[in-house]
Parts: sequence; structure tokens; C-alpha cells
Amino acid sequence: MTTIPLEPDELLTTTRSVRKRLDLDRPVPIELVRECLEVALQAPTGSNQQGWHWLVVTDAGLRAKIGDYYRQSFEAYRASPTYGGRASGHSAERQAVQSRVSGSAEYLAERMGDVPVHVIGCITASEELPAGNQAGLWGSLLPAAWSFQIAARARGLGSAWTTLHLRYEKEIAELLGIPPNVRQGVLLPTAYYTGETFKPAPREPLDTVLHLDRW
Repeated sequence: MTTIPLEPDELLTTTRSVRKRLDLDRPVPIELVRECLEVALQAPTGSNQQGWHWLVVTDAGLRAKIGDYYRQSFEAYRASPTYGGRASGHSAERQAVQSRVSGSAEYLAERMGDVPVHVIGCITASEELPAGNQAGLWGSLLPAAWSFQIAARARGLGSAWTTLHLRYEKEIAELLGIPPNVRQGVLLPTAYYTGETFKPAPREPLDTVLHLDRW
């Protein structure tokens, strides 16, 4: 398929988490999802193990059940002290941004089951994750998931990065027949997006997080 003509920096800085602007009524061809996953498989992976697996869920009944779990998880998250909608202590501009993000997250929580494609990135691990540093494990999956999102953006598809479903990881694994030694890392609801006004997101200045040589 022909991709949208975007320069690399534009593609990287305008690939946003799409929630309210996902087209819930337009079917997504599985061939298009496969194209994005073919791109994702070119991402780096530790020792070239390629232990990733990708569940593409299009069945309406399964999506509805995942949506139910997701909604329950979001309700628990919204009641927690770490909820992103609590932006006290930030500037008025930052609070306004957080309010918009929270509103779109709430919308997705209500409509997750209606999103036409759920892509779940998984990786071969173990039933019990290591207690120590897990960077090597997830570093062999998450770059590929981000590559999927970039490839999707270039093909007119939107997605959103979320891990809230992991509160019910075992239940979803049972629902989808995922083996115990395969762990889920990210859920990417995917659909065509509406509108063409994606732009770089507001971010704190680089110098507030940049450290040269020492902290």
C-alpha cells in the first residue's frame, strides 16, 4: 500500500496516541495490519532472539470481553492517586493538556470493545517474571510495538499505547489461549483515524531532563 509522504522527523513527532479519533465503524483490512507487523519485526531484539508474538484480535465477541476488562481496569486506575488526570502542582497549560488527555482516555475506556482491531504484543518469558531488572526482556518487545505504531500512522491508521489491560492479564490470556510462558506487554487498539491535524505534542523543555556527563 502507498504510505503517506512524511519526512522521518515528521512521522516520529506526529505519531500520537489516538483515542477519540479512531474510526470505530470502518473495517481495517487484515492485510494492512500484517504490513505494519512486517515493519515491526525489523525492530531490534536482544541477542536476536525474536521472542515476540502478536495477537491480532478482530472477533467482535472477544473484543467486547477485552473491552469489559479494560473498562474495569480503567475505573480502578481513575480512582488511584497516580491517575493522569490529577495534574495539581503543574502549570495551567500542563493541567489543560492533562485534562484533554484524561478525557480521551476515558472515552477509549468506554469504547475499547468497539475498536475494530486489538493488537497485543507479547514475548516469551516465564510464568513468573524476574524480580530484578526486566529491561532486557521488555526491550526486546517494546521497540517493535512502537515500530508498529509508526507504520500504522504512515498507512492512515491510528493506535494508542496502553497497558491497563494487564491488571487482567491472566483472564485475557485464558480468553485468548495465550500460554503461561508468554507474557503480554502492550495493547494497541488500532483503527483508521479521522482528520489530518496531527502535530508534535507539548513537552517539557529538553534541558529539564537532559544530563551531561553527571546527573
